Amino acid sequence: MQLCKFRRAGGQVKAGTLSDGRVTPFRLGPTGPVSLSDVLHADDPAGMAKTLLDTESFPVSDVTLLAPVDHQEVWAAGVTYKRSKVAREAESAGAARFYDLVYTAPRPELFFKAPGQRVAGPGGTVHVRRDSRWSIPEPEFTLVISPKLKIVGFTIGNDMSSRDIEGENPLYLPQAKFYDNSCSIGPAITLAADLPPREQVTIRLAISRGGKSVFDASTSLAAMARSFEELVSWLTRENSFPDGALLLTGTGIVPPDEFALASGDQILIEIAGIGRLENVVR
Repeated sequence: MQLCKFRRAGGQVKAGTLSDGRVTPFRLGPTGPVSLSDVLHADDPAGMAKTLLDTESFPVSDVTLLAPVDHQEVWAAGVTYKRSKVAREAESAGAARFYDLVYTAPRPELFFKAPGQRVAGPGGTVHVRRDSRWSIPEPEFTLVISPKLKIVGFTIGNDMSSRDIEGENPLYLPQAKFYDNSCSIGPAITLAADLPPREQVTIRLAISRGGKSVFDASTSLAAMARSFEELVSWLTRENSFPDGALLLTGTGIVPPDEFALASGDQILIEIAGIGRLENVVR
């Protein structure tokens, strides 16, 4: 089962399910659940979702899908794939040893990415910083975590990154990662029980410019050096998440060093078992 947020033309934001190209709204409030998060954080999200389904559904083409996020914090992990480690070392020669160490260290790299209200959704715009000359998208499998610190679902995340700013000094990581429209999430959340086996989950990044492909590559969750549970255990040490959290789990796809995003570029991230997240660069 997949859960989503959406808006019909001129209508209010609603939550519901996404299945076979159709969206079915939930009947929310005033005495029961009032948000997507209320369903996600229930003891039995799938069971609750079934009891809330409306009798009417709509083609997904008739609605605007929104980022499936309410008030959760969005965090991210880095250097969880060897390809990411190699790219970090290449962009920051002076700090290469540190990226090598964090790849093999017990403690992972974790950083705050965005509050939920600053996340772009499917079809929305993502930005590159005006003071960056070398920015890229990072396609990331994303965990949806409940206030009880349980993984309840999965979605797609785009961790927009300024490689030149981070490469200049690793202490600039927050500026390279956290700025307006630096993160997109969507198109829906696949509940945890419905994801294919992890070793079968593939991740693809495709970038087009002026209607022509300029980059296309794939990887799989099997290439990750850390488990989901390990990342969540570190994120939640000395941290509470009363509204839940999303955790981007790092990227195994990095465009070549000579590539940089440009305004108008179209970004497609496709993950098996979840769907396609598309955004445009502005």
